[in-house]
Amino acid sequence: MSTHAYPPVTEHLSDPETAREEGRRKMEWALQHMPILNALREAFVAEQPLAGETVAMAMHVEAKTANLVELLADGGATVAITGCNPLSTHDDVSAALDAHDDITSYAVRGVDEEAYYDAMHAVVAHEPTITVDDGMDMVKLVHESYPELIDSVVGGAEETTTGVHRLRAMDADDELHYPVFAVNDTPMKRLFDNVHGTGESSLATIAMTTNLSFAGKNVVVGGYGYCGKGVAKKAAGQNAHVIVCEVDPRKALEAHMEGYEVLPMAEAAAKGDVFVTTTGNRDVITREHFAVMPDGALLANAGHFDVEIDLDALSDLAVDRFEARDGVEGYELADGRVLNVLAEGRLVNLAAPIALGHPVEVMDQSFGVQAACVRELAEHGDEYDPGVHDVPDALDREVAEIKLDAEGVAHDSLSMTQREYMDSWEHGT
Repeated sequence: MSTHAYPPVTEHLSDPETAREEGRRKMEWALQHMPILNALREAFVAEQPLAGETVAMAMHVEAKTANLVELLADGGATVAITGCNPLSTHDDVSAALDAHDDITSYAVRGVDEEAYYDAMHAVVAHEPTITVDDGMDMVKLVHESYPELIDSVVGGAEETTTGVHRLRAMDADDELHYPVFAVNDTPMKRLFDNVHGTGESSLATIAMTTNLSFAGKNVVVGGYGYCGKGVAKKAAGQNAHVIVCEVDPRKALEAHMEGYEVLPMAEAAAKGDVFVTTTGNRDVITREHFAVMPDGALLANAGHFDVEIDLDALSDLAVDRFEARDGVEGYELADGRVLNVLAEGRLVNLAAPIALGHPVEVMDQSFGVQAACVRELAEHGDEYDPGVHDVPDALDREVAEIKLDAEGVAHDSLSMTQREYMDSWEHGT
């Protein structure tokens, strides 16, 4: 196997010890609010379900993610991790992870494209048996550059919408050669992480980065999937007027029936004060839209990759570019209008300088599902064929039960009579 010499994070830092201490402090704060991971940790430490496994991860390396990483290591795995976005790593958290005997972290904030992929190669050089992705870059790298490893990989788990889209396309082309759980598509992820996590964290980051309010503003949401629904709902809750742009007629109708104004982006562009893209697709906001946007408009992306806002076109139109605020770049156009782009068009809730990602409680749920999926692969991976798989419903329900128990919330259960009725086709009028 070819290897890429890329050092762990601590070799990039001037004061790694101080960084480790600060990263550990962040992780401990988050862990206080992660009852699902705490419950799983107790079982993982006692049972060691991941003993002998090597887990390769490409994730947003910040405090909440770090607690998932340590859970896997404490469950017996050897873990290597790097970032899945050049701007979402917290170097102090990465350093704290690297201090763990069974974890090597290569994640460094602000790397260029070459270093980003060198770090990913370094992770794969650990010869993983399980992959955990946020965006699918790791799975793609294994298949394209390390096909000799595929037979020893029992499976993977994919966290985000964009990654699942890419995996399904790869699977449709018969190019996905080991099983991967679509964690993004399971209820305990979609209904909470995508809706509440993306909605709250994206808007909170925009507000903190700009020091501006949403009340009374026109907020244009590009895409009305689960993430778009969350952004729209939370913006409306802060007294914004929400305009939804959508290509799917059913989702457009859903947004209309939810009470939002629905417009093509070409029309919404002239009305919007704040634009948030959530599609997972490219060229959502383009040259024709920049041409009619109001002076001072804010442009943010809450999708995985930095292709939703066409920054190349905006750069071509601009006569000047300047740092308006930390995390905000102003593009001055020939007519004097200034359009403001947050976090370089990258995932705003993680890439902005002040960004902290989704709320801790929300990510506890998503990472609980991730951990359960890794455990399932270690214990039963040979039962799954290559391709994209739904998360087993029992695992999703297990995480929900842990959360309800932690919150002290009781709920009803089906009686045997009710269960038999639901499972039978013979009951009629």
